[in-house]
Amino acid sequence: MSKTLLYGATKIDETNAAYAPVASLEQFQWKNRVFIIIADRDNSRAARQENQLLADRAALDERDMVVLKLAGSSVKPLFGSGEGLDGEALRRELDAPAAGEFAAFLLGKDGTVKLKASEPVTPAELFAIVDNMPMRAAEAVKQDK
Repeated sequence: MSKTLLYGATKIDETNAAYAPVASLEQFQWKNRVFIIIADRDNSRAARQENQLLADRAALDERDMVVLKLAGSSVKPLFGSGEGLDGEALRRELDAPAAGEFAAFLLGKDGTVKLKASEPVTPAELFAIVDNMPMRAAEAVKQDK
């Protein structure tokens, strides 16, 4: 199982293209965190990831999340909305694996990739990553007031 957490305590050089916002998802920048599921050939891991996440819609909503599924060049919103998304552009920008391979990506509200996984991520893991983001911590403080 491979998971790469691209978010950490170190300062990120935002001039580096690897940390540039994903342009094809610009409509979500500063409004939503985006979780993208890239379907595998038999869709088993993608279906498992989808079912696990959608079981806790309240947690997704609380964290301002949008969940998208990319199958081939088609992008389908699973939670939240996403209109006019270009699946091919999204695949290129994310440097997604070859067609038929599973992948999952988490983008922060700043539009940059925070997590890349080659196996499904549990909701607990995903929400822990989101909850440790500085912007999410500030939102939680604001909600408590």
